[in-house]
Amino acid sequence: MATIYCHDHKFESIRAVLFDKDGTLANVEEYLGKVGMARSQSIPNQPPAFHANLLAAFGLTTSSLDPTGLLAVGSRQENEVAAAAYIAATGTGWIEAQTIAQSAFAQADIALAPKVEQTPLLEGVRSLLSRLSLANIKLGIVSCDLHSEVAKFVEHYDLAEIGWYCGAAQGFPLKTQPGFLSFACKSLSVSPGETLVVGDSASDLMLAKQGAAGFLGMVGGWTRSPTLAPTVRTFSHLSQIRC
Repeated sequence: MATIYCHDHKFESIRAVLFDKDGTLANVEEYLGKVGMARSQSIPNQPPAFHANLLAAFGLTTSSLDPTGLLAVGSRQENEVAAAAYIAATGTGWIEAQTIAQSAFAQADIALAPKVEQTPLLEGVRSLLSRLSLANIKLGIVSCDLHSEVAKFVEHYDLAEIGWYCGAAQGFPLKTQPGFLSFACKSLSVSPGETLVVGDSASDLMLAKQGAAGFLGMVGGWTRSPTLAPTVRTFSHLSQIRC
């Protein structure tokens, strides 16, 4: 067990840390902006107002991306459903709207280079993982991104310290679902009370609150700092976590 410090706060008897990926370990803002635009532009036969409204629903404007918005914190499926709802609102049947949205998302995937190559590590990731690993703390990643993308991220950046990870995939619960903290802790053979969750969104905080896990809010991974509850302990650079 170890004690983890951040600013003037400490978390004692920690055996595992669960990290969010996008915006916490990975710099994804520029990439997500491209994704939102590509997905919207791949939906055919719609007026300019449709695309403007859809981008707003994604949390994307001409100048910035909302770190608390749908693109930033929602799963691919949640984003597809939102896009399909906007298409259906134009008078398209629901099944057809879903098909159009799925096709648009697939076209955007083809148009863009692989995500992992465009989402570099945030500064301080490697040194933090090394420090925690040397303290015999088990490390995991929990993400609403596709499980396959989390796997590519770990492999591409050679994050050997990460002993377990979970993303969105059939057969796995989403990290936003009740019971996920227990599932993750069992996978790492630790208890929630021995676990620290590090993330940048309300969904990460809710994950920690599923049990007795500690929580640290990362607010330095975006141009606009994410808004978290006033009582949350936050930090802006990974070097501020010590053990």
